[in-house]
Amino acid sequence: MGNIVNFQTDLLRTFVSVIDLGAYTKAGEALGRTQPAISLQIRRLEELVGAPIIRQVGRTLLLTGEGEMLLSYAREMLRLNDQAASYFNRSKIAGVLRVGLPNDYAVSFLQGVITEYTREHQGISLEIHCGWSAEILDRLRADELDLAVAMVNNERAQYLSRSWIERPIWAAADSGELDLAKGIALAAHPEGCAYRARMIQALDAAQIRWRVAYTGSGIGGLQNAVVNGLGISALTRYTMLPGMRALDDSDGLPPLAEIRVGLFYKHPRLSDAGIRLVNHIIARLDEAGVSGDPVRRPIELDRQ
Repeated sequence: MGNIVNFQTDLLRTFVSVIDLGAYTKAGEALGRTQPAISLQIRRLEELVGAPIIRQVGRTLLLTGEGEMLLSYAREMLRLNDQAASYFNRSKIAGVLRVGLPNDYAVSFLQGVITEYTREHQGISLEIHCGWSAEILDRLRADELDLAVAMVNNERAQYLSRSWIERPIWAAADSGELDLAKGIALAAHPEGCAYRARMIQALDAAQIRWRVAYTGSGIGGLQNAVVNGLGISALTRYTMLPGMRALDDSDGLPPLAEIRVGLFYKHPRLSDAGIRLVNHIIARLDEAGVSGDPVRRPIELDRQ
């Protein structure tokens, strides 16, 4: 049996801190270490991996292929370590948690999961901020949020912990009649919504005429518009309501492109309460059968 490599959690925590905070100096400040000490720990980690994990191009830090893989494992190992530490510490979990949720995802499901957690921990004050995914991630980068659920775009996946695939469903009123020859009335979020874009792309590709009959940013208004027959829309299984039916190719509608949704947070900045909430969300996603692997793609970080 070959030598077993032990990845010390302090080395992994340094690595994740450098990635999440975007610089060796910022990681050092967060962890109470000097920049040379941080650099030394990264080199030690590279010795254990047997390959470079971070390379610098100009002022930008880039993850290597091995670094991407290690980041995925490191987040999970630190999450389990911190979960165990908070369990045995038995300290009172308290504080304010600021959570960002997207307008155009299953807000009701996630709000239920998050408020369930806060009911179990009376010392926690919850602030939920809803907005478009890009805006939510900007707020997370600016430290205005502790954790966020947002659409994963293909350019960057900074702070991404878990991601999963959602395939939107065409939803219509139970009593609604569909006549493709007359065109489709849509109920949609305003421009910029991933679901709106997928509806239009699918209908255009199938050469089906459409018009937007209802526009609103709130999920409740969109659901009411569908139930009342104002238009059909793209929803997730969690936002389907009584009075709606799902449409598919048997109704003549093309399938909608899938959407990747992610759970984002800055691990070095997360409190015990935040770590526990992340674990709670991941457990509920696993139970619901929607949790998947982290997205592994190059992450570009500004070294400032």
